[in-house]
Formats: sequence, C-alpha cells, structure tokens
Amino acid sequence: MKNKSMKIRSLAVCMALASIFLASCASMQKTESDSLVESSIKNSYVFKTFLQDENITVSSRDGNVTLVGTVTDESEKLLAQNTAESVAGVRNVENRLEVEGGSPAKGSDAWLGAKVKASLLMNRAVSGLNTEVFVRDGVVTIRGQAENNAQKELATEYARDVEGVKNVINEMTVAGIASPSQPSATLSQSVDDASITAQVKLALATHRSTSALATEVDTNNGIVTVSGTADNQAEKDLVTKLVADVNGVKAVNNQMSVAAPALFIKER
Repeated sequence: MKNKSMKIRSLAVCMALASIFLASCASMQKTESDSLVESSIKNSYVFKTFLQDENITVSSRDGNVTLVGTVTDESEKLLAQNTAESVAGVRNVENRLEVEGGSPAKGSDAWLGAKVKASLLMNRAVSGLNTEVFVRDGVVTIRGQAENNAQKELATEYARDVEGVKNVINEMTVAGIASPSQPSATLSQSVDDASITAQVKLALATHRSTSALATEVDTNNGIVTVSGTADNQAEKDLVTKLVADVNGVKAVNNQMSVAAPALFIKER
C-alpha cells in the first residue's frame, strides 16, 4: 500500500514537472515569436527608409503590437500602423504614436502638406525624400530636383490629386539624367511585402479619386492583389496605376469588381 502511495506521488510530481516544462516551452515560443515580430517591423523597408529618423518603440506580446513614440506627421503615424498590421504573426496593433506639435486639422495647410509629402514618398518615380512641400491657402508649392521633365510632371499630378489641394506650383529643377521610371531589380527585391502593403494602403487613401474606396490589399513576393468595388472601370484602372507606381511593387492583380450602373426609369 505504501509503495502504491509513493508511486502515485511520484507520478503526480512528474506530471507537475511536465506541465511546468511545457508551459515554459510555450512561454519561450511566444517570446521568440514576439521577438521575430518586433524585428520584422523594425527592419521593414518602411521603418528603415521613411521612419528611420523618428522616435518609435515597437513591442509585441502574444502578437499584440504596441507602437510608442513621436512622428513628424499623421501620414507617418498611419504608415507605421499599416506596416505593423501587415507583418506575419501580428494580431492587433495599438498605435500610441503622437504627432509632433499635435495632429493638424483636416483640410488645413499643414494637413495638406503632410498628405502631399506622403503621396510623393509612395511613388517610385518621384524623389519624395528630397522634395520640399509648402502649402498656403490650399496652394501647394513643390521644390527640389527632378531627374527629368516626366518626373516633374508626375510630381505635379500626384500633388494635384490630393483631396483639398486647390493648385500646384512646381518649382522643381530638372537634373537631366536617366529616367528612374523603371526601378532597378535591387530596389524592388529589397522592399518587404508588409512595407509594400502599407505603402499601397496609404497611396490609395491619399488620392482623392480612390480615398473613399473600400479596398483590401494583400502582397505576396511583391505581387499586390487588390479587391473591393469600384464605381466604374476608369476608377478600377486608376487603382491599378497607383498601385503599380508604389515602391517595390512587381505586379498588380486587380480583382476589384465594377459596380453595376444605376438604372433610371423615365417617368411617363
């Protein structure tokens, strides 16, 4: 009887130790997974290119990511969140980032300037990082250096399409060197899928022609799939163009459906 009792106690101890060991392993796996999530976000193209000078701390616990710190404008705050949400293993993102000086009022000159700057940053053919944007009473002035006239005209086009912009004055100088309209393979390959997805979402949200569309964006090895509903074929084609212009995009698979035209019944 005594031996039986000792065996039962030994079995109970072994089971308890096994439970502790399994719990420890599970905890370790979660920690490793969270470390991978944090590393993927911090080392993403967006964080290393557009947000490298910002004060952002990234932490993950069981796939729940928290972003803390300060950014220059509202667009960078959204870009950081979009990137984190697009990283594999992320379940939720709590965005505690604060905009330096506070978030500008929608439609204000500061708000428009941030939107225009973000629009230029997302476009592979425009040197958005080296372009200065000034806004006064809804009139946007762009300064910097374009590599050719086509790039300069494209910068004007993208700035003009931002909701709220009344006019664009393009004072960019033309350097007269080779066109960057076809980016090198190195650039395309260096942009991770999460960063591409984040840029595409921001690009579509920035342009007045596509900002109201409810679109889903997914990226796999640089190939972007867009789904949702467009009001017409021209709108769907514009989405394809805007997505194709984003840094790192290799191809666009536009699966958006076109809404059926409204039927008007003539009254007798």
